[in-house]
Amino acid sequence: MMTDTVKKTIVVQQIKSAARRPAVQTATLKGLGLNKVRRTRELEDTPSIRGMVNKISHLVKIIEERG
Repeated sequence: MMTDTVKKTIVVQQIKSAARRPAVQTATLKGLGLNKVRRTRELEDTPSIRGMVNKISHLVKIIEERG
């Protein structure tokens, strides 16, 4: 019996600029693959990704949760 292991993903969109923010927040955005306003990325839903999103929750929003 085969079970499909569907990876959970989240779609994250940058809603605010990283200008005049601490370097740590800019680096976190870059780590998520975001660097311009309104850019979206589909990322694997892991605790480390969630932690990164929570640290910069004022700059991004989760559009969709898949899986």
